[in-house]
Amino acid sequence: MAGAREELQKDLEEVKELISKATRKRIRDVLMTEKHKLELEIKNQPPPKPKEVAEEEKSSLGGYTVKINNYGWDQSDKFIKIYISLNGVQKLPAENVQVNFTERSFDLLVKNLNGKNYTMTFNNLLKPISVEGSSRKIKTDMVLVMCRKKKEEKWDCLTQVEKESKEKEKAAYDTSDPSEGLMNILKKMYAEGDDEMKRTINKAWVESREKQSKGDIPMDI
Repeated sequence: MAGAREELQKDLEEVKELISKATRKRIRDVLMTEKHKLELEIKNQPPPKPKEVAEEEKSSLGGYTVKINNYGWDQSDKFIKIYISLNGVQKLPAENVQVNFTERSFDLLVKNLNGKNYTMTFNNLLKPISVEGSSRKIKTDMVLVMCRKKKEEKWDCLTQVEKESKEKEKAAYDTSDPSEGLMNILKKMYAEGDDEMKRTINKAWVESREKQSKGDIPMDI
């Protein structure tokens, strides 16, 4: 559309130049008719998008997007508060820091902070929140996301995934047999440990087997 408007404008300028040079009335009348026709076409064209607006939109989503993984959180009776550290965020226009809430999720988008966009998404929140009562605050080098609880009750964690993970971990340790619980802990330490940890656990296991074979201890670890 912008190209068509530009071409019409060029035609109009050329017609105006011809009118200024025309000496015969009939020729001038024909050119004036064409001039009015071009002016009407230009008037009916959609207005061009201002260059500065186009540049602003381009820059607002320029650069690349960084996923935020580090945050802190706490809670009051009424709110879950998530603290996200972002250097210089207070210098951005307020509209560049956006948070969209649903009853069980929120996502944060910070646009064009030092040439980068930053995002954070929380799905499957532990309990429902009030969309209307939730908000965000911009502080020095920090964004504070405030999720209004629908019920004033304590949250043990932020999401259902965290809750399930904790329950599985607890189930691995809570056994009726103390030796089985100890074995589960050792297996977890072995699986997550470095080479030095693995060597230490292997050595302890070999020594315990040797002691058991001599009758020093009854429990197999």
